[in-house]
Order: sequence, then C-alpha cells, then structure tokens
Amino acid sequence: MPEVDLVFPRAWVEFPDPADPTDPAQVFRCDLTWLTSRWTCIFGSGCQGIYADRPDDGCCTLGAHFSDKDDQRRVGRQAKELTPATWQFHADGQGKRWLERDEDGAAKTAVHEGACIFLNRPGFLGGEGCALHGLALRTGRHFVETKPDVCWQLPIRRTFRDVTLADGTEHTEVSIAEYDRRGWGPGGHDLDWYCSGNTEAHVGLEPVYVSSARELVELMGQPAYDALVGHCEAHLASRSALALHPADPRV
Repeated sequence: MPEVDLVFPRAWVEFPDPADPTDPAQVFRCDLTWLTSRWTCIFGSGCQGIYADRPDDGCCTLGAHFSDKDDQRRVGRQAKELTPATWQFHADGQGKRWLERDEDGAAKTAVHEGACIFLNRPGFLGGEGCALHGLALRTGRHFVETKPDVCWQLPIRRTFRDVTLADGTEHTEVSIAEYDRRGWGPGGHDLDWYCSGNTEAHVGLEPVYVSSARELVELMGQPAYDALVGHCEAHLASRSALALHPADPRV
C-alpha cells in the first residue's frame, strides 16, 4: 500500500500545562489525528528501511544525534552494560569509539559498516536490531532508559515555539505531533521508504497515545499526559472524520 500525502486535514487540541494551572506560560498543542492513529513500529516485520539498498537497517542507517550531554552520558552508561554476546560491534565500540561527530561538530552514535554501530545485523546470534533496545528488554526496563532520545521519540516529535497573542500575552507552545518526513529536514523527502505515513505501519492494536504512553509521559509529564488521554478518548468517541489518519485501515 502507498504512503499517504504529507498534507491532509488534522485535528489539534490546545490546553495549558496542568502541572501548574495557575501559570499559563506553557501550552500544549497536540495532534489528535496522529496520536489516535494506529501506527506501530514494524521493524523486522515489514519495515523496508529508509534506504532501499539497506532494508534491514530500519531508520538506524545514519546513526543518532544526541540531544544534549546528559543524553550522551546516559547512552555511554548503557553501552558499558553490553557484552560481545549482546552487541555485535562490542570490540569496535570500545574506548568511546561508539561516538563520533558530524561535519558540524555535533555528537552522534558512530556509523560502522554502513549503519549505526549499535545496530546488530541479521544473523548475529545475540539478536538482530538495536543492541540498546535489546538491553532494555533483557533487563526489564523501558527503552526510553537505554536508547538515545531521538531513537525512542521517533516518530513522535516535540517542538517548542514562543507565541505572542494579540493582547500581548506570551507563552511557550509545546507541540506533540507526527515526526513525518519533513522532520528530517530537506533530506527527508529523499528517503526511499518511511513509516509514519505508510499504511503498512498503521496496523497497531492500540492507538499511539496508548502504545507510546511511556514516551509521551517522558515528553510531557504525567499530568499533561493524563489530560491528553481525556482529549484523545473524546476525539475518538466523536467519530469525527478528522479522527482518522489517512494511513489507518478503514474498517
């Protein structure tokens, strides 16, 4: 099935951060159409990879940029828990060789043999896929604790914007939305395949706001997530046409 167009009608909700309802300085703006969609990660179950010549990489071909020093240090601590039995490139990543810098000097996970150094390739006895994701599964943790921020957030996108209203009041808008091709920058349009708007990936048993609850709590905080759940449930109950992501199945 095809990937849907990037531009289509969406339903959004705005609400003040309930963590401090007396201070309207922060407002959440959430894409209900995306958050109530049936997207799910299909790595290893039909994912074609962002590049046609590397279909087994998923979205791990380019490596992951770190959001800040804390993110980098956290991943470094997790890497120390990996062993040659669980990380295919364990020997190659020692001495912080799992870390590199891009042409602008930004820190990221190293690309090794064509993809992220933490990506175990097909045939590795320790298991195919992200070694850091596998670490979370083996140790009973959620992968938000073990993977780089950008990896566990994708394809949910959080952005910040300063807003000045007509009456001169100001607030910070926190947007929670779909990380579609455009989120990758101009190069996103050159990806050979991408999941967030692809019908093949909209096969989840639960809507995104449920299946990605832990990620959303990390991004928004528990009070804001609880408020979001109410808005999502009301949106689904409304049976509005805008409640349907165009990549979702029609039943």
